[in-house]
Amino acid sequence: METSTKEILEEKILKVLEAVKPYLQADGGDISYINLTDDMTVQVQLHGACNSCPMSIQTLKFGVEQALINAIPEIKNVEAVDFSM
Repeated sequence: METSTKEILEEKILKVLEAVKPYLQADGGDISYINLTDDMTVQVQLHGACNSCPMSIQTLKFGVEQALINAIPEIKNVEAVDFSM
């Protein structure tokens, strides 16, 4: 992926994540953008309550992923990256 294209997409991703953060923060969680892969997967890290919540996969797929795909059709997938290991 071309650097300028990736930078444009990353700006859009950050705007969408800023829009969903208040919903996560209201429940004691948060989310950080990590990376956009060449296959258009957005990698994020979940924090706080979102990191340990049994519903975090549903939140990620039906909340965050859908918001990103609706705003940025090029996005194919969203996955949580765990750095605790």
